[in-house]
Amino acid sequence: MNRIAMFRLSRHVRWRSVFDSLAFLAVLAGLGWVIVEGAGTLHYNWQWYRVPQYLYRFENGAFYPGPLLRGLGVTLELTGWSLLLTLAFGLTAALLQRSTSWAGHAVARVYVEIVRNTPMLVQLYLVYFVLAPVLEIDRLAAAVLALAIFEGAFAAEIFRAGIEAIPRGQWEAADALGLSRYAVYRRIILPQAIRLVLPPLTGLAVSLIKHSALVSVIAVADLTTEGRNLIADTFMTFELWFTVAALYLALTTSLSLLVGWLERRLPARGGERS
Repeated sequence: MNRIAMFRLSRHVRWRSVFDSLAFLAVLAGLGWVIVEGAGTLHYNWQWYRVPQYLYRFENGAFYPGPLLRGLGVTLELTGWSLLLTLAFGLTAALLQRSTSWAGHAVARVYVEIVRNTPMLVQLYLVYFVLAPVLEIDRLAAAVLALAIFEGAFAAEIFRAGIEAIPRGQWEAADALGLSRYAVYRRIILPQAIRLVLPPLTGLAVSLIKHSALVSVIAVADLTTEGRNLIADTFMTFELWFTVAALYLALTTSLSLLVGWLERRLPARGGERS
């Protein structure tokens, strides 16, 4: 490429960057205008100065979390346990679908199809009112189980797609070495599939965090429930809902950044670092 062409390309890139920046600022300005105009037509009495007390407080130099942070802690606990069970259910269902047992394949297929094609709210009620009394578990455990059952069906398809994306030659090489089925999955297939399924599993985890707000219907004291209770007491509808949304956004964004960092740290296919 000659010098003139390089100069033209560089100028095009600079103008493209300027145009993108102006477009981004225009979108932000438009959103700001819509919010300001909408707030003006509501004649709402904003009370943002009262929000921090519902997040935290300091007494005698000691830190005490407020209702919203306590609810966020419950949401984190709920999401953490649900994610672990989701991965277990999803991987088990994916392996059963690829097994030679027709009964295992049928059970996994029925589970995936029924769960994926019915509303999660209905499943939550069924687990809480039907399974929870039988298993003698509390509402938090029932919420964890319901979330894991629902998200596990989607995780099963993610794991199955990741396993099937491994080149056939890997399976043939493992068979040539005489490895057992368990050893093939543990030593060869799953380590490679993890890198492939990590991005979609991140999206699933983000979806799990957002779906966890539904457990407020069975009175689990998560972030959404605490926000609703505070709104009923204070009538600060918009301030508190915006704060709850910001906390969920911070949680999901942090998760995405963490998984992105892990993805860069994982070895690429063939054992090389990315």
